[in-house]
Amino acid sequence: MKSKRHTPEQVIKKLAEGDKLLNEGATVAEVARGFGITTTTWWRWKNQYGGMKANDAKRLKELENENKKLKNIIGDQALDIAMLKELAEGNF
Repeated sequence: MKSKRHTPEQVIKKLAEGDKLLNEGATVAEVARGFGITTTTWWRWKNQYGGMKANDAKRLKELENENKKLKNIIGDQALDIAMLKELAEGNF
């Protein structure tokens, strides 16, 4: 079975719809089945995106991407420093 990837915005939208259904008396299993996910996925989404709004999720994703870029830059700088130290010592 091919796994689907949901965007954070889609997850938050589904959580809001699911919460409405739960308030109307549906069970978590029924809600999850309606969205085509497992109850485990429902609770994982609930823990991860519980109180967020769509714009919060978008901002979180932007920050994660920025953090990833910064970590790559730091890694490149560390390699450059190590290379320059070896050249300065004459061990090439």
